[in-house]
Amino acid sequence: MALYKRESLDQVRDATDFVALVGAHTDLRRAGPSRYEGLCPFHEERTPSFGIDPQQKVYYCFGCQASGDLFTFVQEAEGLDFREAVQMLADRAGVALQLEQEDPREAQERRRKERVLALLSRACSYYQRLLSDSPQAAPAREYLAARGLREEALRAFAVGWAPSAPGRLVASSLRSGFSEAELLQSGLAQRSRESRELHDRFRERITFPLADIRGRVLGFGARTLRDGGAPKYLNSPDSDVYKKGSHLYGAHLARSHAAKSGVVILCEGYTDVIAMHQAGILNAVGLMGTALTPQQVAELSRLAPQLVLALDADSAGQEAMLKASKVAAERKIQLLVAELPAGADPAQLILEQGAESMQELVSGAIPFVRFRVQRTLEAGDLSSPEARDRVLDELRPVFAEIPQSALRLDLARLAASRLALPESLLDTLLRQDQPTAGAQRGAQAGPQRRAPSLQTGPGTARRRQRASSRQEGPAPARRQPRAHSLQDRPAPARRQRREPTSLSAATVTRQRIEVERAFLALCIALPQQGERALKRLRPEAQLTDEVLRRVASHLALNGLTEPLAGIEAGDVEVQKELARLIVQAGEGEAAEAMLAVCELQLQLAHLDRLIQAARANGEREVTALAGRRAQVQSELDRAQELALQSS
Repeated sequence: MALYKRESLDQVRDATDFVALVGAHTDLRRAGPSRYEGLCPFHEERTPSFGIDPQQKVYYCFGCQASGDLFTFVQEAEGLDFREAVQMLADRAGVALQLEQEDPREAQERRRKERVLALLSRACSYYQRLLSDSPQAAPAREYLAARGLREEALRAFAVGWAPSAPGRLVASSLRSGFSEAELLQSGLAQRSRESRELHDRFRERITFPLADIRGRVLGFGARTLRDGGAPKYLNSPDSDVYKKGSHLYGAHLARSHAAKSGVVILCEGYTDVIAMHQAGILNAVGLMGTALTPQQVAELSRLAPQLVLALDADSAGQEAMLKASKVAAERKIQLLVAELPAGADPAQLILEQGAESMQELVSGAIPFVRFRVQRTLEAGDLSSPEARDRVLDELRPVFAEIPQSALRLDLARLAASRLALPESLLDTLLRQDQPTAGAQRGAQAGPQRRAPSLQTGPGTARRRQRASSRQEGPAPARRQPRAHSLQDRPAPARRQRREPTSLSAATVTRQRIEVERAFLALCIALPQQGERALKRLRPEAQLTDEVLRRVASHLALNGLTEPLAGIEAGDVEVQKELARLIVQAGEGEAAEAMLAVCELQLQLAHLDRLIQAARANGEREVTALAGRRAQVQSELDRAQELALQSS
């Protein structure tokens, strides 16, 4: 696969506002001269441990160790590969990407897909224009208005109208230089069975563009206004650019809002999604006319960790929810349900009862398992013992998925009350002929959490998690006290002569590495002084961490003004460590006196290691080394005094 030219990547990097990019996923606040911090978008936490450097455009989390540059951030946050991340950022910045030398066949395939996408985009604009201006589209405008959809919302979703004439789009596209093959590949045209002539696929229908996460039109869903005969909805066929069941309607518009709120709302129809956005519920997406697929669940999990189902309250909608729960369980998404009134869909509810009614339903969404139990009890026949046994049979597999929890206890009480059974007997009956449920902790059966927020807004912290962070296990590591940071570090004090009674080897190692990191971070924060300090440093002797040695050698060779320049592409360890050091360097006002303290601490630790080795080997140099150590200790004491005075 061809790579992008370095000049193109630099253009994208320079044109991207990193604070705005990351700020779409978590609320950031300034925490230093060149540092912003916020709650980590990659693991759940209550105290911010995630920081970015807006100039170098890198991030690092001191809790889960997530790190990288702006391209890595988009890959992780949006679930894209590197090429897709670069393309998305280039689209936002308006940068034309240039490729390195690529395989001729790859280049030909890329150009072919670009032509098809350009044709689809052109068709979208054409359909939009007709909906707005054509007299023939008047019934479509009346229908959409009757659904309560206003012009600005329709424009945001690029809704259009395909005319009744069989070849208008084909003829216009051919005149513009597109080929018949491209029209067929795009799904915009098909051949007549009788004449084999090319004609428009979509005719006399409202068109809803189906876009990818980047907002590129991949195909269309088209609704007829005629009753009987033709299918109500007609979708683009599968092609090289459009795969049915792989995308979500409106995801490109809902992405940032879902990311920031930590909640994504799933609707069934196109007009439902548009109505939700019009009502201010901006984190809603749609199924695009298909049953929920594993690919769509993967897309949902990348958008947010909580999924609220707002599907139609008919039997088909209920069945869709059940299927959704089975697919969602594999991705450990927390599944909730907004209980719509019987026979209503979101667009109808908003039209008849107002946006507030839908907002309340979403805010009051309940765990899917509670919804299943309540609906089973409401729909079941409870008139006789035999009928109640049948309801009990339906409940048994539901309760098998619920671990011992307050939620299970509450639902058991509800079921016992409705079935007129003692709670103890109900529990026994539910456990008959079923495996123990304690280990089965699906996300849809998890403890009831706070009501999800509707969309983004000031102060709404996003709780985006990686799939691994949502699994059972110990809580994510919290940032250690900031002995390693440049800000809020306790002022250096004179070294107490009385040594600690005992420290574990792990603690000693951690403290030693924190000093080594602090030294390198100060070198980055003070590039002129840091350059001189790096020249005096002997990495192999004075740094004990192998990765930090490589970092120090890289900085000494490539300079401190652009720490990330010149890193070998495959050296992930150095890239990650440099991201951490750059973020750490921006935490506070760096002082040259502190750099001197750290440099002397490295020298002292090196002498301690030499003395320990000399004693173990019975060498005579111990006395000379001890004398040198006393001299360095005296210099360190003076340096700490100076650091105290300057702080």
